[in-house]
Order: sequence, then structure tokens, then C-alpha cells
Amino acid sequence: MSSGEEVSSVSKRTLSCSTCFDALWFCYSPVHQMQQYYRLGTLDNCGGKWSALVDCLTLKTKRSAEVQEILESREKAKAHIWTFRTPEEASSNWNEQFGHLDEME
Repeated sequence: MSSGEEVSSVSKRTLSCSTCFDALWFCYSPVHQMQQYYRLGTLDNCGGKWSALVDCLTLKTKRSAEVQEILESREKAKAHIWTFRTPEEASSNWNEQFGHLDEME
């Protein structure tokens, strides 16, 4: 993908608060509350969902250029979920975690 295509895909991004509202609505449902009670022993106060909705509505009041900058900076600030390793690092890690399985044969 060229950088021109990346810029156009980023600029086409629209901000929709309906997903935040849906998440908040589901948070107060008996199903979600009982799941939280069963798993954690406490009911969910849905504070994170409220924060996400308020944040989304606040972004809706800003200019689109500002919103794009904010969304891009948030996306860049997110930590990547994968750990990248060189082949040597990957090999040593594999042997460290699963090398004992080769010895069993």
C-alpha cells in the first residue's frame, strides 16, 4: 500500500458514537451485570463506557482536522500486541519454552 493510499484511508475515517452508546446500553443490561457479578463478584458501574461516550461526543464538537490528528495520535500511542523477535531470539525462546518436549522422545 502506498503512502497516498494510507493517507486517504485515514482521512476517510469517520467518528461514530453509536458503538459507544451501544456498549453503554449493553453494560446496564442484566446479562452483562450478572456476568460481571459471576466472574468478579461485583456489579459493573460502566464508568469506562460513560467516559468513552463523553469522549466521543466531545470529539464530535471539534473540527474534522483536529479529530483526525487526535485519532492518529491515539492510534500511534497504542502498544502493539505482538513481540517482534529476530530468528535467533525466536529460536532461543522456542527452545526455552518447548525444548523439553524434544528430550521426551
